[in-house]
Amino acid sequence: MANSTFVKFGTQSLLGTIAIATVIGIGSPAHAYTFFFGEDLGLGEGTRLPNTPNADAARKNFLSNLVRVGVATETFESFAPGTTLPLPITFPGAGTATLQGDGTINNVPTGTNGSGRYPISGDQYFDTSSASFSVDLTAPVAAFGFYGIDVGDFNGKLTLTLANGGTETFSVPNTVSSLGGSALYYGIIASDPSEVFTQVTFGNTAAGSDVFGFDNLTIGSIEQVKAVPEATSMLGVLAFAAFGTASKVKRKQLKATAKG
Repeated sequence: MANSTFVKFGTQSLLGTIAIATVIGIGSPAHAYTFFFGEDLGLGEGTRLPNTPNADAARKNFLSNLVRVGVATETFESFAPGTTLPLPITFPGAGTATLQGDGTINNVPTGTNGSGRYPISGDQYFDTSSASFSVDLTAPVAAFGFYGIDVGDFNGKLTLTLANGGTETFSVPNTVSSLGGSALYYGIIASDPSEVFTQVTFGNTAAGSDVFGFDNLTIGSIEQVKAVPEATSMLGVLAFAAFGTASKVKRKQLKATAKG
């Protein structure tokens, strides 16, 4: 059993923004984040999934929206097993991310740690210990993606709170009360500079019991996000297309009149 989705949330979608801008003459796009989610359900606390196709597909979609040059992924392989927080990680072009709270770098070459958690790549992952920690960023970022392992088997829903002045909290649509050992990928990308964030805080509706693994963290700056046309630009394209259509109709009418 598996679950894979790619969704966009916010007050408006891009097309909705264009429609409203057309009606009331507003050129700036409305706020909306793009979310990427894929989940592969677990087989039990002692079994590592042999592959994670849905989570991997969500990650591929997430990365396809980033400029690959300079975008890095932390796999936790370079840290000594048993390393605790705080844990600073440097991402070229996006600054430094420091993991704060409780947690440990675990080394699990095969199988699981006995409680459903294991690395996605290599032999190591970050074990959250208390299911609550934060990622503090030295510079605002616009993209944030990661794998979560063994989320939800103790009836918990994972949450992410983004902060940069104000805060916004999102709930990860993970399955609850399933077998242990599941794997999911969750990514978020801001659509414009007003949505960048400097901190991501992880929470869990079953904090303290629904502990999970965390691996393959990717972050990106707004400059590393592939640009989408702004509403004003799209309106210009639509207006030009409409003008071209009207001109073509006018030319046909003139030709018909001349022939008559």
